[in-house]
Amino acid sequence: MGETNPTRRMHLLRRRFGVRRRDAGLLKASFRALLLPAFAAALFCAFTPAGVSPAASFDPPPVLLGLNYPLTGPYSVDGLDQVRAARMAVDEINASGGVLGRRIELLTRDSASDVLLTRINVFDFIEKGCRMVFGGASSAAAIAASKICRRRNILFFGTLTYSTATTLEHGNRMTFRECNDAWMSDAAMADWLKRNFDGKRFFFITADYTWGWTTEESIRRVTGALDVKKHPGLLLPIGGTDFRDALGRAAAFRPDVLVLALGGEDVSYALRQAYAMGLNKTCQIVVPNLTLGMAERTGAKAMEGVIGTLPWTWKIPYLYEITRGKAFVEEFVLRYRRYPSTAAASAYSIVHQYVGAVERAGSFETAPVVRALEGHSYSLLKGEQTWRALDHQNVQDVYLVRGASPQQVLLDPLRLDLFDVIGRMNGKDVVRSGEDWRRLRREKGLPPHLEPLEERP
Repeated sequence: MGETNPTRRMHLLRRRFGVRRRDAGLLKASFRALLLPAFAAALFCAFTPAGVSPAASFDPPPVLLGLNYPLTGPYSVDGLDQVRAARMAVDEINASGGVLGRRIELLTRDSASDVLLTRINVFDFIEKGCRMVFGGASSAAAIAASKICRRRNILFFGTLTYSTATTLEHGNRMTFRECNDAWMSDAAMADWLKRNFDGKRFFFITADYTWGWTTEESIRRVTGALDVKKHPGLLLPIGGTDFRDALGRAAAFRPDVLVLALGGEDVSYALRQAYAMGLNKTCQIVVPNLTLGMAERTGAKAMEGVIGTLPWTWKIPYLYEITRGKAFVEEFVLRYRRYPSTAAASAYSIVHQYVGAVERAGSFETAPVVRALEGHSYSLLKGEQTWRALDHQNVQDVYLVRGASPQQVLLDPLRLDLFDVIGRMNGKDVVRSGEDWRRLRREKGLPPHLEPLEERP
């Protein structure tokens, strides 16, 4: 009992540390100054949730956005720029005060362009409280993410997902596609191909999954190359590295146009091998959906003269005097010492579009945000774009490009001036018509409209 008595404790301390009696009052005051705040802090922490600092406990929680992108796998060349640009957008928005008084926080996961891993990632995002999920490169992965988000009443935005199926048979009220689809790409190429190769022989080497199928189908329709005996093709699994056998069969056919409906690293391997075999000298090579990452990995020599389409390239803001687009390019170059790709522009735009819709709706709830997006037109990094209410396809200009000469690439400080823009098609002229969309939905046994919104309290 004696050791717990305050007077006895003070006496022992004076003896141990040489504290004189006249200093005892000062020591008592010091104890009060040290122990009382510590006791108050301990009492506060006892009632503060674990993992939350006292200062942060009074701040509103951040708005979580989940980015599912391919850091590894066959489409990794289009992955890293998505997270780079998304972080740029998040930084800009937070520096301006966030959205509805809350900061944004970006969660990222590697999809490896794999459907199973995508499902795991998206469920994890939703369990952690993400209000919106976005990303893609593989259309199969994007569609898988879209289905989960639909069931859980969470918004999903596709970055690079060109399969027509994304907003056709798999279209739903929760899903918005920021890039154009395969139909729009192929329609943008149709005039050029007809003008230069009408009645000529086509050969197709196609990725054997939803994007490849719908891309080949669209090109055949817009060019009239529907007869598979006159215009044969091959289906190949994604993730290949050796295309010499397929290219040899194409060379034996002696086509006027070789269509490589491949993506990511696959198209880079195929183009380099086609160049080594001299196919670029005997036929026109077409890659329907190009990206900066694909071209960079392929190299200037093998890319020279290749025809394809893009929804955006870093040259667009300078060719068409888009001030906001120029600022985006220059900030991206300053941060990362490279030009932003199509995937970067898409991810950046999606973050800003989601935040703009939340602000217009005055709510983070899904239904009002969806309504704020549907039919909304805007200009950000290029000309006018519209989220079409019918199917949530983003209606926008599509650009026809050709691989630049190696000499031109070498003159660029970053060695990334890999495309010349040779044409532009207005989005309204190349998007699938509403009548055609409704007809195809009926043919697939689906209603000719997206499902009603689920209202939640």
